[in-house]
Amino acid sequence: MHRFLLILIILICLLTGGLATAGWWLLTTPVSPPEAISLEVTPGSSLQRVARHFEEQGVISNALLLRLLAKWHDQEQQVQAGRYTFVAPATANEVLQRLVRGDVDRVSLTIPEGYTLQQIIERIDAAGYGEASRLWQLARDQEFIAGLGIEADSLEGYLFPETYRFVPGTTEAALLRMMVEELQRNLSAQKHEAARQLGLSLHEHVTLASLIEKETGVVEEMPLISSVFHNRLALNMRLQTDPTVIYGVEDYSGSITRRHLNTPTPYNTYIIYGLPPGPIASPGRAALLAAVFPEESDYYYFVSRGDGSHYFSRTLREHNNAVQKYLRNRR
Repeated sequence: MHRFLLILIILICLLTGGLATAGWWLLTTPVSPPEAISLEVTPGSSLQRVARHFEEQGVISNALLLRLLAKWHDQEQQVQAGRYTFVAPATANEVLQRLVRGDVDRVSLTIPEGYTLQQIIERIDAAGYGEASRLWQLARDQEFIAGLGIEADSLEGYLFPETYRFVPGTTEAALLRMMVEELQRNLSAQKHEAARQLGLSLHEHVTLASLIEKETGVVEEMPLISSVFHNRLALNMRLQTDPTVIYGVEDYSGSITRRHLNTPTPYNTYIIYGLPPGPIASPGRAALLAAVFPEESDYYYFVSRGDGSHYFSRTLREHNNAVQKYLRNRR
């Protein structure tokens, strides 16, 4: 009898040890998917269903083990919905933690500096990340705009140019909010204080930065372009910047005509004094910085050299000579 109990105890110990060893091996041995595989976890899916599906697809070796692991960590109800792609080998715990973190596949969208609201909406719509009609509605919705902390008639200029990564199915409202919040993150306390000292509101800061952004793609020139605008504003001179004229007309086809310059619109800075009523595009980091930290200069004019850079002048006579020179060069 004693011998039988001893044998039974030994067998139980061996069995327990074997199960523990097997469990430890399953826990710590990474599983390599047969190929890169994307799996969808739908909202409301039970962990049992998810674990079984993952085992069938070769992402984990044992569904029960994943469920027990989740129970041990009290994470059974923390699995996040979304699409997950598995490529590299992963242990059961690594898979579980991805599900709990919501480490789902993301898409990317790049908004270049100087894009107008129309161009941004067209890009989002073309990429299939939102409907143009809904985006336009939100971008002009005063309640939605005010909820973002913006005092403006539209979101023109407030959608920060950046590469965004987000989960497929993100709503239009969430996308626009993400872009506005990115702008706000780039408007540091230092920039706010510099704008205040210059007498610029947030709206005027973004508006001026948008003019600088549209005038030059040469980052090094932006503080000098800014200085010209600040110098002219200080003397109550019209800004006379072509991009504002272009923004204000509907029939622009690639070249500014005298008729465009003489067309009275709220954005025609050849006619109005001061800044236009709002931004004309989305300024990037460099333009936002240059708008409130202009270079010190006594320049009041600039003209394009035709290579992307500009020639700066102090007097109208010098400017007119430069215009003739660079126009001849372009011909």
